[in-house]
Amino acid sequence: MRILLGALALTCFSGTTTLAADGENVAIEPPAFASKEDGLAAWDRIYEVASHPRCSNCHVGSSGRPMWSGPTYGRARPHGMNIVAGESRIGAEYVLCSTCHAYREGLNDVPHAAPQVAMNWQLPPAEAEWFGKSSLEVCKQLRDPERNGGRDHLALASHLDHDLILHWAWSPGGGREPAPYSLQEHVNDVLAWGVAGFPCASDAAEGVDK
Repeated sequence: MRILLGALALTCFSGTTTLAADGENVAIEPPAFASKEDGLAAWDRIYEVASHPRCSNCHVGSSGRPMWSGPTYGRARPHGMNIVAGESRIGAEYVLCSTCHAYREGLNDVPHAAPQVAMNWQLPPAEAEWFGKSSLEVCKQLRDPERNGGRDHLALASHLDHDLILHWAWSPGGGREPAPYSLQEHVNDVLAWGVAGFPCASDAAEGVDK
């Protein structure tokens, strides 16, 4: 899943919001209130999605090597065929990701075929690396405006609304296991987490007041 692609100039990390909007694919409707406990519960579900192979396999660092992992792969290992996305994150320096992950509208219904969506396939920025990271590590990363593209919860939700590679995670086809919950439920959790102040499990012990 590619939650950190690009940068939006929205940096308000407040505990409340008054803005609601209809997205193109989901409703972006933050709750009027969310407690810290609500936020932590929402985060647990967010991490279930972020750490799922449909999302985490592409969230790799500067190596530019996507991963193959999940129930059908056995042990986790780098993408076959020595694929490297490079600094461009689209494979421009080597073999374009779109060579196999071509632009396509419609379902990915062929088992073992390369996933294809109606946008250019690419990895998220190296700053969005979280493959193999713990829930606490990813929580702190995603709430940090210096590491999340300057996004608040509304901007994160908007990104989830527009990115078709992210949408593929919930309808991967070809016998692949989809990410848990639904896109709308995931957006709802991101919004609740943000309204609650982006809590992470270690905040109390570390004296963080979010």
